[in-house]
Parts: sequence; C-alpha cells; structure tokens
Amino acid sequence: MPANWPFWVLFHLFVFAMLALDLGVFHRRPRVLAFREAIAWSLMWIALAAVFATLVYHFGHAMTGSGRPNSVLALEFVTGYVVEEALSVDNLFVFLLLFRYFNLPAEFGHKVLFWGILGALMTRAAFIFSGVALINRFHWLTYGFGAFLVYAGVKLFAQKGEEQADPERNPVVRFFRQHVPLVSDYGEGRFFVRFDGKRYATLLALVVVAVEATDVVFATDSIPAILAISRDPFIVYTSNVFAILGLRSLFFALAGLIEMFHFLGYGLSVILVFVGVKMLLSRLWEIPTAWALLVVAVVLALAVGLSLAFPEKPDI
Repeated sequence: MPANWPFWVLFHLFVFAMLALDLGVFHRRPRVLAFREAIAWSLMWIALAAVFATLVYHFGHAMTGSGRPNSVLALEFVTGYVVEEALSVDNLFVFLLLFRYFNLPAEFGHKVLFWGILGALMTRAAFIFSGVALINRFHWLTYGFGAFLVYAGVKLFAQKGEEQADPERNPVVRFFRQHVPLVSDYGEGRFFVRFDGKRYATLLALVVVAVEATDVVFATDSIPAILAISRDPFIVYTSNVFAILGLRSLFFALAGLIEMFHFLGYGLSVILVFVGVKMLLSRLWEIPTAWALLVVAVVLALAVGLSLAFPEKPDI
C-alpha cells in the first residue's frame, strides 16, 4: 500500500460526494440544464481544480509520496488538467453528434453524461495505472506512445468530426444491438423496462453504451497525452478526473456554441503532435512543463481566435 493512501481515499470520497450531490440533490429529476446554470457549474469545477492545484502546491510531497518539488507537481497538475480539458472539448462535439444521431431528448442529456462519465472514471483509472506502470518498467514504451500521439494528431487534422461519431461503426454498440433486447423509446428516462415479464433495454441505455465506447477511443489519445506531462500516478489521475467531472456542465454551456470553434480540431491536433514530440525527445531534451503549458495555451487561444475571426460559412 502506498504511503500516500489517505490522500487517495480522501480524493475518492470527495469525488463520490460531489457525484452524489449532483445526481441526488441538484438533478434528481430529468430536466434541461439552462445555459447560465451550466456556466455556473463549469466555473465551479474550474474553481475546485484551482483549489486542488493550490493544495498540491503546498502539500504535493505528502499527497503524491514523491520527493519532487511541490511547485513542479502543481505545475504538472495544471498542465495536465488544461490538456485534458482541451481534448474534452473535442469529445463534446462528438457527444453532441451522438445525441443528435439518437434524437436524445434534451432533458435526458445530463443523466446520460453522468453515467457515461462515471464509467469513464473507471476505464481511465485502469488506463492510467497500467500506462504509468508500463512506462516506468519499460521506458522504450515512451517512444511508442509518442509516435502514436503524433499519428493521432495528424489523423485528427485530416479527418472530419462526423466520422468519429457514427455509432454504427462501433463494435461495442453493434454488439449491444445484436445481443441485448431493445425497445425503440427512452422508457421515460429509465435504462430498462419490462414487457410481458421480459426485460428490455431502452434507447437511453444504448446512448450510454455509445458514450462509454466513444470515450474508450478518446482515452487512447488523452491518456498518453497526459503521460507526456507527468508520470506521477496521483497527479495524472486527479487532473484527468477533474477534467472529466467538469465535462457535463461544459457540454451544456458550449452545446450551442461549440460548432463556432471550427479551428479547434486543428489546434487539438497540433497539441497531440506537440506532446508526442515531447515524449519522443524525452531522453535527448526534456521540454519544461511550464513551456508545455504555454504552448498548449497559445495553440488553444489561436484556435479560438481564428474561429471567431473567420467564422465558417454555412452550407447553402
């Protein structure tokens, strides 16, 4: 058992308490999350991440069990959080296309994202701990991850977002359709219903499966990206979790605006290539985390600025 196990326990208690408060108190009944409320929740999650970064700055040594300076650990947390949050924005566009594909009623969107993200926390944890363990034991895997990120960045630059969002191409969704009895409605917000003594999954359950399966694909990019920033399991995991937890409110805050940022995909591809190169050069030249954070911030600002300065012309 690691020496910093109390901080792992405290962090998970905080996460479960926030999730319980979210679903059990504020969103007990399905409803559409208003724009102003979504902005408020998004700012709250950003503020909580900032508070956590401050705690890492003051108590990072005890929280991580690492002998590295607290300031370095805090900077790695902030950089990892920004990278993951940026990649999450691209995820939101695909989630939006998924919801449109399935004609998901707006009042069920928060519930789908809640359960989808809860599953994502478990899959991301498995990816993170296995990735950290493998890199620490087999350093040459760093180059494999770096090359993969460069490839992913180039591929993202070339492909269209719609190609990522076709659920019928996902083997998990196809398997679910073929092997699970399914009804063609949303069951009033339930995942399963009974007819004539037989249990059926609703379209709501299918949408959650599609979101989960899509997130696994996203994780193959985002986890190696954050491992290029830090290899401390506590820093990597907590920054990833904070980014995921803020994803739901960010979705509703940006749902009506996200298509405006048509240059964002190009910016994210540049970020993936950059962190891939950072991994590939790790033995020759370790790019400082502060520089990495600056590059990510500048690329994102340019992508947003170009999107606003040169809006995409609507199809006629």
